[in-house]
Amino acid sequence: MPGGRGMWWNFMGRTDEEIRQAREDWMKSDRFGEVKGYDGDRLGAPEVPATQLKARGRVR
Repeated sequence: MPGGRGMWWNFMGRTDEEIRQAREDWMKSDRFGEVKGYDGDRLGAPEVPATQLKARGRVR
């Protein structure tokens, strides 16, 4: 994603690796806090597609 940002599910990153790491951190609950007032189970993030993620939209 040179020069841009990518978004997948609820994660944004500058590289494919950053987004994949954010998903892994979410699933492990290492990096993200809990949602106060939500009594349900933590939502699991879907699997990241096997293809490399790319930035979308215009680049300035």
